[in-house]
Amino acid sequence: MTNSINYTAKDIEILEGLAPVRKRPGMYIGGTDETAYHHLANEILDNSIDEAVAGYAKNITVKLIDKNALCISDDGRGIPIDKHKKKNKTALEVVMTTLHSGGKFKENVYKSSAGLHGVGLSVVNALSSKLNIQIIKNSKVFTQNYSKGKILNKLKVKKMKSKIKSGTKITFTPDPEIFSKDLSFKPEILYELSKNKAYLRKGIKINWECNKNLLNRRSAVPPKKILQYPKGLEEFLKNEINQKNALHEKVCFQSGNFVSNKGKIEFVLQFNKEKTKYGKAFCNTVLNTNGGTHDSGFKSGIAKSIRQYAKKKNNKIVSKATQEEIFDLTSYVISIYISNPEFEGQTKHRLSSSFVHKYCDNFTSSTFNEWLNRNSKIAKSIINILEEKIREKNIYDLNQNVERQNAFRKIRLPGKLSDCTSDKTEGTELFIVEGDSAGGSAKQARDRITQAILPLRGKILNVKNSNAAKILANNEINNLLQALGCGRGKNYIKNDLRYEKIIIMTDADVDGDHISTLLLTFFISEMPQLILDGHLYLAVPPLYKLNISGKSTYAIDDVEKNKILKKNKKTKIEISRFKGLGEMMPSQLKETTMNKDTRKLVKVILLKEKLKMKKTNKLVNDLMGKNAELRLKYITENANKNLNLDI
Repeated sequence: MTNSINYTAKDIEILEGLAPVRKRPGMYIGGTDETAYHHLANEILDNSIDEAVAGYAKNITVKLIDKNALCISDDGRGIPIDKHKKKNKTALEVVMTTLHSGGKFKENVYKSSAGLHGVGLSVVNALSSKLNIQIIKNSKVFTQNYSKGKILNKLKVKKMKSKIKSGTKITFTPDPEIFSKDLSFKPEILYELSKNKAYLRKGIKINWECNKNLLNRRSAVPPKKILQYPKGLEEFLKNEINQKNALHEKVCFQSGNFVSNKGKIEFVLQFNKEKTKYGKAFCNTVLNTNGGTHDSGFKSGIAKSIRQYAKKKNNKIVSKATQEEIFDLTSYVISIYISNPEFEGQTKHRLSSSFVHKYCDNFTSSTFNEWLNRNSKIAKSIINILEEKIREKNIYDLNQNVERQNAFRKIRLPGKLSDCTSDKTEGTELFIVEGDSAGGSAKQARDRITQAILPLRGKILNVKNSNAAKILANNEINNLLQALGCGRGKNYIKNDLRYEKIIIMTDADVDGDHISTLLLTFFISEMPQLILDGHLYLAVPPLYKLNISGKSTYAIDDVEKNKILKKNKKTKIEISRFKGLGEMMPSQLKETTMNKDTRKLVKVILLKEKLKMKKTNKLVNDLMGKNAELRLKYITENANKNLNLDI
């Protein structure tokens, strides 16, 4: 805004040549920060890549000479150095000093290219304090120097002997007047950029070189390396993603043309065992960090294919999976080549060509669907892992809403859970009981402030005999997980456990022992940390009631009963056996099993030593796993022994 009241023609400023770039660099490279600084390298490298994509260059060199000096060269055709018919100067000088000039506007010169607006090289020139360019043509080297967008000398020519018949070599230093003096080229960023370009073009060889003085000992960047990947995107994913987490070794790679030869597409995809969000989208070898229409179309097509396949296999959970749930476990790279792509801004962070979404959606959904049908074992594992993770997510979402009842929130807990009223974890107990009948007695016998009751219906699922999806689909386990609130497996968060003590309370008979064993198997397999932290206990309910001279005494088993009888030989004793906890009066259950002052509890202990932990897991697996032969072998070998299993 002018300070003068009179706003006249003299207030209108005209910026000539490359002056607009130096005045407003953010309009051309997105700013003057580290990202913008390295974007200059991307602009020059893209020109060399375009020559390779067009089939004219096979070798590209990226050499970091110093922290502020970078050299990029190729063996392409070389920028034209003949006179431009509309300008009284060489074509080289035109593209170096004029915005919106270059060979990317005509499709017969470049079918697809990263550069679109004809500003890349001229912008780099404008924002560099030093820029030297060498053009090789017909065994001659043409050299010219520039600074801050202005030419410093006439084109120099000299003969040379070289294996390279043609090419372009550009060495430049970003201008410290535009960028902060603290900024410099980062070897890690440039190396990553070079690798990405090499992965995207199977036949290209990029020679990476870096001044050793710029690399510290811990740097993963090599001083020299030939970047060449014959399998392209397949190697991209294999090399860049930790394969230990991969769900399937064989990646899905697909490539083809868009309808009506609108362009080319290729993608590689792999699912993982755990959450691994890794996705990169490229258009004409340019990394679009914010995705765009190709990325959204690709994701839509893959998600559609997964849901259709799951529906065909009658998996209702995955058939309704959201795109986000599917891509939480997915690693992918998608690359497309099209003519005249439209980007949001010169930095090309996002592709906006509208027709691309539809083509990517159609291509990916059809080809991936065929791949799933051809690889049925992998497809099954993908559906299973997705179901497992979706169920885990649903339980986690429920647990996020599980809060103690207070004036502000309502409880969202399993319907059969009778929760305690304390708003603290310390001193609270959760009794896991066998059936509604026992649950009814326990509810009446409990201390409502600190003791919660969760009745389970029947025998819970044997988790050693089931996959994760089946475990999470089990209603009783769902109720238990929701009541505990701390997650399972790798998602276990000990600080989220809602009770200080978890007490397994089952009948003192064979069925009760079986249910206890199944619950112990669950906790050892799914929540070992809960046991290691000392939270798991077994209640010790009595099996017998003995009435001695009008007074009631209880015995937990035959051994204790016989001791009492032996001690009171001369006294008439009435003996009754409890059929189960549900048959006990609430007062009896409270006195014998739930009262903190009179009850007996057995603490379940897991030894932390790796060898002993491994031995425990093997024992549980042998006894409760799918292999019946291991179970029979163990029983046969130990049937006559008096075992004291320290688990």
